[in-house]
Amino acid sequence: MLKPIKHALLCTTALFATGAAQAGEMTLFQDDGFRGRSVHVRSDVSNLSQLGFNDKTSSIIVRSGNWEVCKDANFRNSCRVLQPGRYASMPGMNDAISSVREVRRGGGGGWHDGGHGGNHPGRPGNSGAVLLFPDAGMRGQPVRLDGEVRDLNRYRFNDRAQSIVINYGRWELCADANFRGRCVVMGPGNYHRLDGGLERRISSLRRVR
Repeated sequence: MLKPIKHALLCTTALFATGAAQAGEMTLFQDDGFRGRSVHVRSDVSNLSQLGFNDKTSSIIVRSGNWEVCKDANFRNSCRVLQPGRYASMPGMNDAISSVREVRRGGGGGWHDGGHGGNHPGRPGNSGAVLLFPDAGMRGQPVRLDGEVRDLNRYRFNDRAQSIVINYGRWELCADANFRGRCVVMGPGNYHRLDGGLERRISSLRRVR
């Protein structure tokens, strides 16, 4: 009689261990570059004030799972989905994160409007459809765009972009004004460094879908 009970206990333990291994893990840091006070998160936190960490996050390490981080409590306002990786800075969300939760979704982790707590990838948010950054890794002051631009000189940003965030839509980015020269079509996601010969060479862009 003991052997079946022992076997059942072992199976139950194994199931719990498997579930634990699949659970997401994330660490929030108070300063850029994973410095300063930190908070380790393994479950949803609807208000980071509970951990004394509201509006304090400047960098993040996602160890496993996909995590949605939002500017307001209860997963509202502008949100971003982070995939496993190291985020040494949080452009646009530095010292502004109030709630976090693990989500089951794929995609490139682009910015989107969190609305009233639901995931709405592809819906316009408050940050613009496309964010062009002057430095790699989405660093520096971005230019936020919602429509086509025939010449980035009007934004004083011609041939300056090194990284991009696309929130929604598919966009054609071209090396010359008026959508000429070498062009590349890119979909939603975070592009930490432009390749394909477009680094610091983008002069025009337009939505194609």
